[in-house]
Amino acid sequence: MRLLIIRHGDPDYEIDSLTETGRREAALLAEELSSLPIAAIYQSPLGRARDTAAYTLEKLGMTAETLPWLREFDARVMRPDKGRPTIAWDWLPQDLSPVDDFYGETSWMNPPVMAESDVREKYQAVADGMDQLLALHGYRREGRYYRAEQPNHDIIALFCHFGVESVILSHVLNISPVPLWHGFCALPTAVTTLYTEERRQGIASFRCTEFGALTHLRRAGAEPSFSARFCECWTDDTRHD
Repeated sequence: MRLLIIRHGDPDYEIDSLTETGRREAALLAEELSSLPIAAIYQSPLGRARDTAAYTLEKLGMTAETLPWLREFDARVMRPDKGRPTIAWDWLPQDLSPVDDFYGETSWMNPPVMAESDVREKYQAVADGMDQLLALHGYRREGRYYRAEQPNHDIIALFCHFGVESVILSHVLNISPVPLWHGFCALPTAVTTLYTEERRQGIASFRCTEFGALTHLRRAGAEPSFSARFCECWTDDTRHD
């Protein structure tokens, strides 16, 4: 099985849709994906993800199933420098890095700032949703791997968001989402690819072969959108926080 996890195009958050740039990105992505024999497409309920998926769905003549747990990961925590609830996956490195627990597969939920929030509940909802989806397609979770009950070469596409993408990767790869949230960045319409490996019959695990690919933009000579990044240097006239 191959999983394609796709971030939405350049967003217009005020109307939960896409900018004109985002629409061009989504159209170029559709051209790229139309060459693949995609077996099923799933999408977030949020407009920016659905509007991105719409271009590929039209190109392939397919429909998508909307899954509530594919929405952006919206658990809230009291980030130390904010003094008010904010998204769990956006921290300053100087507040994050001294806490060793954040880097453990399960211990990342233990620090009070996480334990006192709804992070555990919302993380589990994504993990359960992903496992149910994979079971539907022939792979059932057993501990840290998947039982290949009906092994296949199907390609499954998920149109969603960077925050929840990191949660999905965390779950299927058995690692903390914290270094994924802060050490990786999926730009608009970036495609992350995971394959199953069944090295012993019936026992499958997922392996990421490509993170955040933007081949569809590069081929068209289009520059990736900046959304999700922060300033490269402090003096840059780009997003600081």
